[in-house]
Amino acid sequence: MRSEPVCEPRRAQPARSHLRKNTLAQASPVPTSPAPTQPIPRNPVPSEPVPSEPVLNEPVPALTQPALTQPGSTRPAPVTPGSRNPGSRNPGTASPGTAPNPSQNPSQPVAPPAEGAQVKPPADPRVLVAEVKIDGIEGNPEQSLLEDAVYGAIRTQPGQATTSTQLQADLNAIFATGYFANVNFRPEDTPLGVRVVFLVEPNPILQGVTPAGTQVLPESVVAEAFGSQYGRTLNFKDLQSGVKRINAWYQENGYVLAQVVDATQISPDGRVTLEIAEGIVDSVDVKFLDADGNPTTEEGEPVRGRTKPYVVTREFSLKPGDVFNRTQAERDLQRVFGLGLFQDVRLSLDPSPEDPRKVIVVANVIESRTANIGATGGVSSSNGLFGSVSLGQDNFRGRSQKLRSEVTLGQREFLFDVGFTDPWIKGDPYRTGYTVNAFRRRSISLNYSGGDRDIDLPNGDTPRILRTGGGVRFSRPLSKNVFEPAEWNASLGLQYQRVNIRDEDGDSELQDELGNDLTFSGKDADDLVMVQLGLARDRRNNRAQPTAGSITRLSLDQSVPIGSGSILMNRLRANHSQYLPVRYLKFTEGCKKPKPTAEECPQTLAFNVQAGTILGDLPPYEAFSLGGANSIRGYGEGEVGSGRSFLQASAEYRFPMFSFVGGALFADYGTDVGTGDNVPGNPAGVRQKPGSGYGVGIGVRVRSPLGPIRADYTLLSDDGDQRFQFGIGERF
Repeated sequence: MRSEPVCEPRRAQPARSHLRKNTLAQASPVPTSPAPTQPIPRNPVPSEPVPSEPVLNEPVPALTQPALTQPGSTRPAPVTPGSRNPGSRNPGTASPGTAPNPSQNPSQPVAPPAEGAQVKPPADPRVLVAEVKIDGIEGNPEQSLLEDAVYGAIRTQPGQATTSTQLQADLNAIFATGYFANVNFRPEDTPLGVRVVFLVEPNPILQGVTPAGTQVLPESVVAEAFGSQYGRTLNFKDLQSGVKRINAWYQENGYVLAQVVDATQISPDGRVTLEIAEGIVDSVDVKFLDADGNPTTEEGEPVRGRTKPYVVTREFSLKPGDVFNRTQAERDLQRVFGLGLFQDVRLSLDPSPEDPRKVIVVANVIESRTANIGATGGVSSSNGLFGSVSLGQDNFRGRSQKLRSEVTLGQREFLFDVGFTDPWIKGDPYRTGYTVNAFRRRSISLNYSGGDRDIDLPNGDTPRILRTGGGVRFSRPLSKNVFEPAEWNASLGLQYQRVNIRDEDGDSELQDELGNDLTFSGKDADDLVMVQLGLARDRRNNRAQPTAGSITRLSLDQSVPIGSGSILMNRLRANHSQYLPVRYLKFTEGCKKPKPTAEECPQTLAFNVQAGTILGDLPPYEAFSLGGANSIRGYGEGEVGSGRSFLQASAEYRFPMFSFVGGALFADYGTDVGTGDNVPGNPAGVRQKPGSGYGVGIGVRVRSPLGPIRADYTLLSDDGDQRFQFGIGERF
């Protein structure tokens, strides 16, 4: 709502003065008994609300002078020739005489007006002013200021003729100065003409301004707006200026519905109470719309959505009783849209039927399709003839829960992967979420493949790892304000796996062709029970396309020695990325600007360092693997080495080229720090993997709904190969 209250004084309406003989009739006397506290008379000024915003309050009334009265003090001025004009503090006098009046011969007949002719009203009689005086400011601490204000406002002067109309205009002009609560005039006959006495009642000395009905307005803002007026005669024009500053503070800080609606009281000791309507949120509601944006069906029934309303409303930091803030509401809408459940999300505001000074915040949403299904089939070297079906639902039971399932049936294996995620447990104040999954996965281990020498199973097949198990992981942001992106996030999980080494036909194999054990227990399968801890600190300016800031990830996996192999191991990993904004190349218009924003010129130097180690028992298939598109570019997956520990570093210069296409220069380096032979069976050594390597090259990034599609070409590596590699998402 937008409305600017005005603080101009209401024009006074004194008793009409009548000309009698050579004088003006005395006006009604000014009251002299003030009430302890009197409200300011209202003088509404219409205002129009901002389109699409609810009208929370009545139009803001003008702040008009209060009907305060206090004993007047009249200072008569002697009538002396040569006194100063009314522009000075002392009134002057005029010589005897009257203003000329038109003469009329009584014997002369007066012609009647023609039919239909407009009759002119009689001219306002004019009288000669002998003296001008001010009554009511005697002894006031700012008497000089008030005298100057009155004499500077009036046009009536000694020695000139005046009329009742002119005197009324003078009263309005005195009122318009803003210094007076009440004004009037009294004509007095004198031998020299008419003495005009202006009866004025000054406003009290302003001692303080107190806002009423506020939650968010700081006292410092009030002091800054009105502090310079304290200790001076209250002036409504200056008070209005302070009111505008208060309203401007609300607007600048996003409180677009807040405004000063009235000055309800001014006490005789000069204390002003401002009534402020800040626009309190009465409730947050959800309205579902159809694909065309209509809130009702063709039958006139409200559109019913699949999503539970609490899924939307819990994303709002605005709660009933809060002051509406547009910036805060926009961030709330962004979080709702970020759920991925809606095609469109819009905000509307309705006035509360119970209290027009409150507002109902309505989220108008159009739901999108959240279910997906897919099917594939074919022939592969690992499964032979196979068929696969996948199902997904991103809004399971209308609670923003995600359900994933994929089932693959092949000639050799039956595989599945099922997962359920609740991103925010209902009723949890800390935004805690959890994921439960069960799986049966089969893959070729990178530790048992690659290198300059092929080491296979005794039957010539490549070793395959079959992992069957499940787990649960809880995660939550470590932040008091769950509505702001958390800098710290933590996770805790428990996972069980049963690991088998199989050949192409699915038969168990315990050793490779050199007689090296492929499992830790030396048996058909190993049991791994892992307690998983994770901690991340994210300080990036943009999580999708960072150009500044950093992100650090730490993880710890501790196995519990139960089951086959009684494996007791501890795996530690650390990952840190740093982003520095730069502007070396200026291919795009945004980068050519003198001071572009990160969105206009997403150009950065990005650095990444990773390290890890495993303490205690080490199954060979759990060793760290190095090499590949997401590790050391220029090498195939796992071709650099595998070890008990590793260290890896990368640097990239990322820059936009045009529209949705960007470029990159990169350099990678990684090493197993000499721990390859500490892995049981030394799988990297027997396959003659180098244990360390580097790659330098260029790349192209194409933005897509899936994220950046990455194409990297390695120009230089220590094995001399040049290689194209592709991926989804940035390398780090």
